[in-house]
Amino acid sequence: MRYEGRVFRPPSEGNSYILQATIGCSWNHCTYCDMYRDKQFRVRELAQTLEDIALAGAAYGDEVDKVFVADGDALAMTLDQWQPVLHALRDTFPRLRRISAYATARNLNEKTAAELQQLRQWGLSLLYIGPESGDDVTLKRIAKGATFDEHVSAAHKAHAADIKLSAIFLLGAGGTERSHEHAQASARLATEMNPRFVSCLTLTVVPGTPLAKLEDSGRFTLPYIHGLLGEMRTFVDLAAPHDAIFRSNHASNYLPLEGRLPRDRKRIVEVLDAALSGRIPLRPEWARGL
Repeated sequence: MRYEGRVFRPPSEGNSYILQATIGCSWNHCTYCDMYRDKQFRVRELAQTLEDIALAGAAYGDEVDKVFVADGDALAMTLDQWQPVLHALRDTFPRLRRISAYATARNLNEKTAAELQQLRQWGLSLLYIGPESGDDVTLKRIAKGATFDEHVSAAHKAHAADIKLSAIFLLGAGGTERSHEHAQASARLATEMNPRFVSCLTLTVVPGTPLAKLEDSGRFTLPYIHGLLGEMRTFVDLAAPHDAIFRSNHASNYLPLEGRLPRDRKRIVEVLDAALSGRIPLRPEWARGL
């Protein structure tokens, strides 16, 4: 398939066909992220996108059951741009059961309820949204572009349209200074957003990002391993979505975990306590990545 630059997708989309319908990220200000800094956001020419779908259909049509629409927040596309893409995907892949994309609270809130319902009717069924934190101070510092309340509003709009959410939180995003506040507020936000899926990733300070410059100047300090695991313990202990599938299986994490929240809270906390006490080995540094 034809891709421009680096292409990213969530771990759960590892077996999906990735369709690059947009280039870059429409926000692209988050201080910790370098994923799309080398790209200027734009929507690809529709003819190119439809040609890619046709090429993928000819090569893999009967094998594709999931499609992830890239790049960083494809939900930013207008309905006029989404409609032919979604229709072509449904027509091309007979076994297709899920179409997903990254989203931000900003572009979710900019869509009307009717627009989101239309996207769902056309087949968009899952959105990955990364609040990273529920702490408004941290959200401002990492330039996330939305507050706690705006993320809750975005989640409610998605729920009303019957679009599932996968919410992503970033261990360490508050630094050592706001580690406790970050963990507690993230648990509250996970509760209020009530996603179907929730995951924790671990912050990696990437050279060249604004966050790296803050770290170099002593204005940001990433918590040590025990501090990061402690944040996840607080998060799991306090988060109370109705019934969310929880995972920390991203390559950035020191301890891969999975279960349901709140059903498996006790078991997951016990494993975290065992890791914090040294009774369970952690993923070595060489095995971690973005």
